Amino acid sequence: MAAAQQSSISYLGLSTPFSSKSKIPTFPYHMLSFRQALCGSNVGHSNRNYALRLEKPSQSLKKKAMLKIPISATILGDLSIDQYTKNSSFPKGDTWVVHKFGGTCMGTAQRIQSAANIIMSDSSEGKLAVVSAVSKVTDMLYVLVKKAQTRDESYISALDDVFEKHMLIAKELLSGDDLSGFLSQLNLDISNLKAMLRAIYIAGHSTESFSDFVVGHGELWSSQLLSAVIKKCGQECICMDTREVIIVNPINSNQVDPDFKESEKKLAKWFAHQSATTIIATGFIASTPENIPTTLKRDGSDFSAAIMGSLLKARQVTIWTDVDGVYSADPRKVSDAVILKLLSYHEAWEMSYFGANVLHPRTIIPVMKYNIPIVIRNAFNLSAPGTTIHHQENGYVQSADSIVKAFATIDNLALVNVEGTGMAGVPGTASAIFEAVKAVEANVVMISQASSEHSVCFAVPETEVKAVSIALKSKFREALEVGRLSQIAVIHNCSILAAVGQKMASTPGTSASLFGALAKANINVRAIAQGSTEYNITVVINGEDRLKALRAVHSRFYHSKTTLALGIIGPGLIGGTLLDQLRDQVAILKEESNIDLRVIGIIGSKTMILSNSGIDLTRWREVVKEKPEASDLEKFTQHLYGNESIPNIALVDCTSDSIVANNYYNWLCKGIHVITPNKKANSGPLDRYLKIRRQQRSSYTHYFYEATVGAGLPIVSTLRGLLETGDKILRIEGIFSGTLSYIFNNFMGTRSFSDVVGEAKEAGYTEPDPRDDLSGTDVARKVIILARESGLKLELSDIPVHSLVPEQLKDTSSPEEFMLKLPDFDEALSQERNVAEASGEVLRYVGVVDMVEGKGQVELRRYNKDHPFAQLSGSDNIIAFKTARYTNQPLIVRGPGAGAEVTAGGVFSDILRLASHLGAPS
Repeated sequence: MAAAQQSSISYLGLSTPFSSKSKIPTFPYHMLSFRQALCGSNVGHSNRNYALRLEKPSQSLKKKAMLKIPISATILGDLSIDQYTKNSSFPKGDTWVVHKFGGTCMGTAQRIQSAANIIMSDSSEGKLAVVSAVSKVTDMLYVLVKKAQTRDESYISALDDVFEKHMLIAKELLSGDDLSGFLSQLNLDISNLKAMLRAIYIAGHSTESFSDFVVGHGELWSSQLLSAVIKKCGQECICMDTREVIIVNPINSNQVDPDFKESEKKLAKWFAHQSATTIIATGFIASTPENIPTTLKRDGSDFSAAIMGSLLKARQVTIWTDVDGVYSADPRKVSDAVILKLLSYHEAWEMSYFGANVLHPRTIIPVMKYNIPIVIRNAFNLSAPGTTIHHQENGYVQSADSIVKAFATIDNLALVNVEGTGMAGVPGTASAIFEAVKAVEANVVMISQASSEHSVCFAVPETEVKAVSIALKSKFREALEVGRLSQIAVIHNCSILAAVGQKMASTPGTSASLFGALAKANINVRAIAQGSTEYNITVVINGEDRLKALRAVHSRFYHSKTTLALGIIGPGLIGGTLLDQLRDQVAILKEESNIDLRVIGIIGSKTMILSNSGIDLTRWREVVKEKPEASDLEKFTQHLYGNESIPNIALVDCTSDSIVANNYYNWLCKGIHVITPNKKANSGPLDRYLKIRRQQRSSYTHYFYEATVGAGLPIVSTLRGLLETGDKILRIEGIFSGTLSYIFNNFMGTRSFSDVVGEAKEAGYTEPDPRDDLSGTDVARKVIILARESGLKLELSDIPVHSLVPEQLKDTSSPEEFMLKLPDFDEALSQERNVAEASGEVLRYVGVVDMVEGKGQVELRRYNKDHPFAQLSGSDNIIAFKTARYTNQPLIVRGPGAGAEVTAGGVFSDILRLASHLGAPS
């Protein structure tokens, strides 16, 4: 050809000139012609070569400059594919296993070596390993195609980066002829890709076929590397370019369907030319029926492994990844999520739809036909058994606690509700709704419809809901105007929570348990969907509740474990004792009762400590001193409320502070449970008490205050039990103060009142200032609590109180001065005691709720020595319930009513009662 003679390569109508003296590039066997790759058109083939035709060449050019470009394609030679299939019987069956290694398993030289070790250690007769591209390489290749078609010259340096990444890995793994062979092929591939990308750069355009062809090189290189490493170790193996075997029919830009019949023929032909028991196959890539390279789209390498497993009728397909298996929930969201040992195909299918990191649903389809198990294993933790995905009836035994296998969420959704009485009974309404949705190409994630057809609601991604709303309002404009439809409403910021489990269908009460767990966590459900197979139950919830909801239901179903986060307010005498009791019992409760109690905050009057996972109670006093923060009740509360790792939280108020009690209502409204021995809330202003009780009754948030009356004695719960079973309270009378019980149990004979009070103070039975006990106010608060629980609407000021503090000593400057002057007033009480004893009676300081008269009072009364109130000892409390059922013989509750141990025990009992309500075993 003359030096001046020019010709050109035709690409999309663009002529790219080159000289006849130009060096014509050669292409390796797996490259494809420019025209086919770029234009997606068919070209002639002959004996494994495609001809790249030049535009208007001369006859001499036709003879001399025909470019022979060998490619990997099905070639019809002397035998047809059907003849190959007929004449060859390739090995298949349970002698084969398939391994798949993802990008993370092929990310470095060390990881590729590990993959090789796994393959070589498998003693199976036939082994086929499907590999992804080296980590991040597929993304890099997509980017450089985009750069080329946008005429960004940095595509050249981007391709150089791809070359360097593989070169460095190869130099770590290989040496000698193995290394030079791989690098020679890599150099050739990169050179040819640069030439092809240059054509794209000039044209400013690319086709999907070309992009698929370019990005498929990542798998080719990784398969070559892994094969070379295995050969280096002395084991025979061969590479398989799956574009020669897997034939797919493109459905759309994101989906292809395998043609198993044609693929089986191709595989038979491949085996007719090859003989190997260890095969390294490319993942992700395939060919169309027209022999145009394509990809399997999302999760393509997993899909490749499943297809090859099906074609070989393999014994097992193992997906090697970087996690120990499939979790019961996203471990980033649920810290105590567990690895699932077994999953059915259907369970895995459902989980993957809802975003769980399992497998794409299409990956499962090829293996289901032959009941081939898929095993998810961790390539970096070979000791982990992984998760087996299998057919339900193939001999695997389901575990007893696997009614609900897993939970998953889909976030950033909006709920669309189409509602109107005119929809009921009108055929085609739902069809019209979803035609409008389809017209704007929105993805409907979930649908829920009432049987009356009065309303249809469905969830779509938040990014698509605006277009959906506009389309629906346009479609139903007339129906909205005349009132056949009342509204098309959009609820933003929603999430879907899905519970998945094949055994749910045969287990009554699963739905009730699920919704009970959500209700107890104060989660509002917006919509519900459940298929007749009951493989999953789907609920729509507010987006901000997604983590709390996920953790609440997971806690309810997995191991029946109830995890409860506690914030302790007031680590003084009672609070400190409670913390010590928790310290001694938390491990036992977790082991024997599946109750996991974690104190994540302790706050005193001056300092506080906070923890996300739980304070070490074996040394909580030291922790309080080591790194305390300044007390901030609002921050403390927010810490508990914002701790989404534990679904159930409770504040335990061990103070007697009115300011703390003022917060109970707001805490309950936020879904924070409240437990307290503090009497200030229930004995304070009546309207506040009623507001708290209304909130408690209208939600699943609990408010327990057994220790406000009788310390650890079951006074409040006994009263509630009587009322809830229909009994009628006539009178409640009792000795409610452990301090005053001790004083009057010992105020006998010739002992003076002041002497007994001093003894009680010395023994620690009284408050630091004994006037707090002797005033009767504490007893009055207990009386008002019981009166209100019984139905009386009384204020504390309505209770007349007989104070034992002499009027002259009310304003003494200190407890010491009070005790010093108290003996001056002994005479009056001594005389009253002597009169009572002379009559065979004793003095007792009691509180009374008279339901017949509708009043309460606190007074010093006389009782016969055979009366139960006269037979107390120490600091015991005693309360008598006279009711319609217990008229002649009152129901009596008696026991220790004072002291830090019993009061803290009463609070602890309320904590365990709360745990029981939240799902712990009773």
